[in-house]
Amino acid sequence: MLLAAQLSLAAIADALPALAEGAAFARYGVNRLNLAWLDRAEQERVLKEIADSGATHVRLSLSRPVEKSIEAVGIASRLGLRILLEIQLANKSYYADAVRPRSGQGRIWDINRLSELDLDRYRLRLREALTRLDALGVRLDAVEPGNEINLAGYNGDLAVYQKPGQPTPRTVADLKDRVGFEEGLDRYIEVLRITRDEVRKSSESSGAAIVSAGLSDMGAKEADRQGMERLDPAEVITLLRDRGMDQLVDAFGIHIYPARKDPKAIRSVVTKLLDFCEPSDSGRPCWVTEWGIANTARTCPIDDSQREGAIAAMRAVFSDFAKAKRLDAAYYYDWDTQQSYRLWRCGTLSPAGALAIAPENN
Repeated sequence: MLLAAQLSLAAIADALPALAEGAAFARYGVNRLNLAWLDRAEQERVLKEIADSGATHVRLSLSRPVEKSIEAVGIASRLGLRILLEIQLANKSYYADAVRPRSGQGRIWDINRLSELDLDRYRLRLREALTRLDALGVRLDAVEPGNEINLAGYNGDLAVYQKPGQPTPRTVADLKDRVGFEEGLDRYIEVLRITRDEVRKSSESSGAAIVSAGLSDMGAKEADRQGMERLDPAEVITLLRDRGMDQLVDAFGIHIYPARKDPKAIRSVVTKLLDFCEPSDSGRPCWVTEWGIANTARTCPIDDSQREGAIAAMRAVFSDFAKAKRLDAAYYYDWDTQQSYRLWRCGTLSPAGALAIAPENN
């Protein structure tokens, strides 16, 4: 099955001249987060499946237990995978013991406020992790501090309403605690500064790209339905740029999950979401650190025909942005854990999965 997947991946790459012709190099990879929850044998199995299926880039997380996360990164590196390391800022080791998380109202997880992150603790723990990775000979491709900091699910400075269904904020001016949220952005700028400093001191990963936290693309109506605050990615990017983010990052992170599979709708939605991405020779390009198209089928063999067209449409937009030097990477979410989005189906890489991670011809 693995050989067939590799042959399929090569065939798809060769069959995409319309996507690849004249395009600048872009990384196409896959997410496999929370490997720290698995024992070493399971980590080896999952990462070997990814590598054997032809993937070249993977986004992994530095999360608790951190030592287990580092083990997984070491395995991925040994298998030849190039690693984007996402640092989960909810890690309680980065906060004072007396800090208490914001309530998720019993619907989502309780989570700490970014504005309360202890910068000294963060620097110390990050330095320890990078030292351990250096000792393992791991050379990181990129580092992404934080995840979806524009959404209440990952940033405790944003509110979760006791009862969902009421209107949620459309701009920063409407937030319940605007002061706290903006203090969190100030703190995040310092997180970026520390991350850049520590990564540049690494013996193995000093050249790693620094990518800002991938921002959620959740729309206002969905936020109303779920009863949680969120802000548009473009607004948060502007707020961070006003605080000097451009001097600290090499790229802007964003997540994209189109609700529709129609290729025209996908092109419109994705093009609009990536509007703030700039050419790399004059500004900061984007890294899409998560993207996905759902397929709720559970049968084997998998029928992946519906999302193949949607994934092809996504890749076409990504290729256009890569050609314009406005996109440097896109990592599909998820390899094997999120049932509707997963690429690994029925013991092999699905046809749509092969299309999602196929390298472009350059």
